[in-house]
Amino acid sequence: MIRIVLPAHLRILAQVSGEVQVDVEGNVTQRSVLDALEASYPMLRGTIRDQNTQQRRPFVRIFACEEDISFESADALLPEPVGAGKEPLLVVGAIAGGT
Repeated sequence: MIRIVLPAHLRILAQVSGEVQVDVEGNVTQRSVLDALEASYPMLRGTIRDQNTQQRRPFVRIFACEEDISFESADALLPEPVGAGKEPLLVVGAIAGGT
């Protein structure tokens, strides 16, 4: 089981109160985890990545083992602790702005 922590607004949309868990067949990558997440929670399609291009949304960041992996290949293997369910994959809404 892969553990995923979603930001509050996506937890509300998915109607979950804590972290979610998904099963991933084969290699555990950003792509395979997000595919499994969207299959389990179809209301999240298009919120983390574009439905057509499958590219991560600009103001979404993904962290694994306290490292920002947002710009790594979607097909790169995630760290072993994430794949083993020891550490969660974090989906974080980035904040931008200024005065």
